[in-house]
Amino acid sequence: MKYPKMRTELLDYLENLSNWDYQNDCWVNGKCPSGIEHDELDYSIHFLFDDTALSDDPESLIDIFLKNKEEADSIRLLCDELQIIFKKYGTKLSDEEYINLAEWKNVVRAAQAAFAKLSQ
Repeated sequence: MKYPKMRTELLDYLENLSNWDYQNDCWVNGKCPSGIEHDELDYSIHFLFDDTALSDDPESLIDIFLKNKEEADSIRLLCDELQIIFKKYGTKLSDEEYINLAEWKNVVRAAQAAFAKLSQ
């Protein structure tokens, strides 16, 4: 694996996206766990959609910081769920508005699956 630190960063974002209580506490209410000064949905979105090719071509990151096609597929599913929300509601909602959408449960489930896959 070429960039293990990027994998660690991805795992952190997946863990945060997979936990609605964390999102509500930290992103919305600013009550982040010890050691985390600030966090918000935007950080995860930028990593997945802007800073890497995860949303467009996760397969290209196999051996870079993904291990295999199964991991890439799990990330693609997560990004697809986020895209569904962005297409329907846009990209200007607050973190609180996003996490309270009915469709957000699909994001959380996809993130849980991706986190489980990458944590193996």
